[in-house]
Amino acid sequence: MSLLPLDPRTTALVLIDLQKGIATPGRAPHESADVVARGKALAERFRAAGSPVVLVHVYWANDYNDALKQPVDEPAGLPVGGLPPVFYEFVDGLQQPGDLVVHKRNWGAFHGTDLDLQLRRRGIKTIVLAGIATNIGVESTARDAWERNYDLVVVEDACTTNAADAHATSFKYIFPRISRVAKAADISLAKNPGSR
Repeated sequence: MSLLPLDPRTTALVLIDLQKGIATPGRAPHESADVVARGKALAERFRAAGSPVVLVHVYWANDYNDALKQPVDEPAGLPVGGLPPVFYEFVDGLQQPGDLVVHKRNWGAFHGTDLDLQLRRRGIKTIVLAGIATNIGVESTARDAWERNYDLVVVEDACTTNAADAHATSFKYIFPRISRVAKAADISLAKNPGSR
């Protein structure tokens, strides 16, 4: 799909959970390393255009008292005593000075965070969204963004999850109804009249 160049003054890149404990091998349909590489390349383009780059990562206290605990059929199985600190770190080379960092405790990046405030105060109307996992953190964030009236572009080849069919379901049935779907190569930003 070809997108018109996005306005860098009103567009932000939001990358979900590109952290060491989540961007692990064995993801599908795209390997984590490929998703991370595309995320980094997108972030560089956004930074060069003067657009915000928002890095979101999930983080819980060692006792998980800040994590959801409803009864479910398939609990997450988090280890007693907490996850190792490296689990929460962004992948090497992703975070750069000036990036906004959002710490979430849920699947989605809006509830219980200042993401909406940070975007609205910067005049953001369009979110380019990518990350891991497609049908969990990315989809939850996309649904919430759509309900908050943001224009969305979800980058298919900069997303991945645990199973190719779960990824495909999100991109076939959910994202086309709440966003535009693109490949990383389709994302371009118009020349910002205020930039040099």
